[in-house]
Amino acid sequence: MTKVVVQNGNVDGALKKFKAKVARSGVPSELKKRKHYEKPGVRRRNEKKEQMRNAKKHRNNY
Repeated sequence: MTKVVVQNGNVDGALKKFKAKVARSGVPSELKKRKHYEKPGVRRRNEKKEQMRNAKKHRNNY
């Protein structure tokens, strides 16, 4: 469980830290993935497309 201590009554700062910690833990992306069922073949196809997209992005940087 993610915990953040509120210091000096600064709730906004604590909320910002909490959101950052939750995002780093991967919970939102995991929720997004599990929202709808994907067949294994579709999942593999999407992963391959993502890999190609990332490779194209990184290839242009060199």
